[in-house]
Formats: sequence, structure tokens, C-alpha cells
Amino acid sequence: MLSSDTFSYTVQARCSLAEAAALLSDLTRQGELHPLIVRVRQVPPRPGALASYTINDRLAAGPLRFRTTYHADVLVSEADEIVMVARQWPATTVRNHTRLHAEADGLVRIDVEITLTAPTPLFRYAFRQARAAHLALATRLGAALDRPNNPPHP
Repeated sequence: MLSSDTFSYTVQARCSLAEAAALLSDLTRQGELHPLIVRVRQVPPRPGALASYTINDRLAAGPLRFRTTYHADVLVSEADEIVMVARQWPATTVRNHTRLHAEADGLVRIDVEITLTAPTPLFRYAFRQARAAHLALATRLGAALDRPNNPPHP
């Protein structure tokens, strides 16, 4: 049996839509921002994907520390919308739907909706980890996009 829930957040940054979309749609750059990611490798795109990645995270459950690997696909990458789906064994899926909006005074508003689906016994842990990581990413994202010339590409 699977459980599912959604959370969202909004970030504002002083940058162009193109700069924000470039950073958000290139998962090789997410290691700079996502607190759990330790490695990102781009792989050949899977059918239906614009880009595909294999990602390694470092997680903790009490005193236990472990690494996990998952696969992520960029399905939509436009100046105003990005859709990504990450899949991990067992039957865990994270869907990221990001919308970007130009606002007054050179600000860009980034609205992110994350939907996590996982087996019920793992769901609470996975949802808690995903929400904490993405909210930490949100605080780093605004600062990264506000920097002159944005974060360097590794």
C-alpha cells in the first residue's frame, strides 16, 4: 500500500527567469543546494525525458547513516515551468512541479510543489526527509540566485 502527500514553498530572487530556470533544471548543480545530495551524474535521457540523472544522497535514521541512489528525469524545462520526477526503490516517487513568474523590480517568484509517494511503512520518514531537504534547498536557492553571476557550474 502506498501513501502520498504534497508540500510547497515559494522563493523570490533577484535574477532573470532564464537564470532561475537554468539552475533549477540542471540537476548537476543541485548538489550545491540540496543538503542530502553527495553526487549527481547525468546519464542518457530515458524515453520521454529531456535529461536524466543518477543521484546519491546521504541519509540518517537515528544513529544509522546510509547512502541511497535514485534516478531523476527532467520532463519539462521551460522558462516558466519545470517538471521533474525522481524514482527510488522501493516504489518511492518524488514529483517536483516548479513555476517561475517575473515580478516587479527584477524579482522572480519560484513556486515549487513537491508530491511524494512511498510505501506506507516508509512514508513518514521519507516525507519528513524530503520536506526538510527541500525547505533547506529553498533557503539556499534564493541566496544562490541573488549572487552576482549565480553559482558556478561545477
